[in-house]
Amino acid sequence: MKKVLVTGGAGFIGSHTVDLLLQRGYEVRVLDNLQPRVHRIGKPEYVPPEVDFVRGDVVNRDDLERSLRDIDKVIHLAAYQDYLPDFSTFIHTNTESTALLFELIVEKHYPVEKIVFASSQSVSGEGKYECSEHGVIYPRPRTIRQLQAGDWEVMCPVCDEAMRPALIDENTISPHTAYAISKYAIEMLAHSLGQRYEIPTVCMRYTYVQGTRNSFYNAYSGIARRFALRLLHGLPPVCYEDGKQLRDYVNVKDVASANVLVLEDSRADYEVFNVGGGRAVTVLEFARIMIKEFSNTIEPLVPGEFRIGDTRHTISDNSKLNALGWQPITPVEQNVTEYLSWIKEQAGTREYLDEADRVMREQAVLQTVAKA
Repeated sequence: MKKVLVTGGAGFIGSHTVDLLLQRGYEVRVLDNLQPRVHRIGKPEYVPPEVDFVRGDVVNRDDLERSLRDIDKVIHLAAYQDYLPDFSTFIHTNTESTALLFELIVEKHYPVEKIVFASSQSVSGEGKYECSEHGVIYPRPRTIRQLQAGDWEVMCPVCDEAMRPALIDENTISPHTAYAISKYAIEMLAHSLGQRYEIPTVCMRYTYVQGTRNSFYNAYSGIARRFALRLLHGLPPVCYEDGKQLRDYVNVKDVASANVLVLEDSRADYEVFNVGGGRAVTVLEFARIMIKEFSNTIEPLVPGEFRIGDTRHTISDNSKLNALGWQPITPVEQNVTEYLSWIKEQAGTREYLDEADRVMREQAVLQTVAKA
């Protein structure tokens, strides 16, 4: 029986991946530091008792070394994620842990057969667009000055006309945040060191992952967290920008199935794959889906707020992963139903309602359009 190490295995994507690995007959070891920002009450109850659990940090040499012993395959999901401007932490945790992983495998001659890495669609930056006059364009990020003026759309750099978003393929690479850069560095390390030492690697660019166990303690948990917490307390969801941003929401169980697929399929070796929901949904549409699930008639608020580092539209081209037999099977509506059923069972949500927005405002990550 193969033994798989899942770093970050007590987390959102990690725990669902662990569940699926156990269902498929693997032995599983989890390395997780139970970061208080995510796990404020410690080790979650949903971590299965049969898991060999190691509490430790992926950037700690001793912790990672003892976790790698007698391991056949690795799924490296542990990461630092946030909107706050602590840039060095992204590189230290995400990129250095990847380098250390290879370092230990090579130095200790661990017989690891394959490594699957968590990357991110953020590697693609502002993505891929089409100008009616000038064709395909890979734009630079929108400037803070543009956003402060409430000018949301991505413009052609040649004719300054608004462009249409196109499906983002894996060749679209333009990271423009510290988090995205840390993830692209993971991809480069995985490809270069994996090839050199003949350790097959796969990098997975997840889009907007939704579902149960997505911690509601911090802002990075995303749109479902923000909207659900407000609706739970009788408040309308707040949409950033104009709410017309297109997003590609994917269910966490579909992500877990993609992780296990590429772990087992040699056709995925040394490749990068998008993992998206296969359907473009606006932020306003997502808000209304959630409002409907609450049986509420409240209208979303669009107050002209924006978040530094957000992209305008993100719609993944999944065709490369589809060719291996994977398809997202969970619609956005089911994502919302599952998430709300879960979060309604959680205690103490009120205190986290405004905390993340307050911190982002203090750090100037969340801003409001400048009045004329």
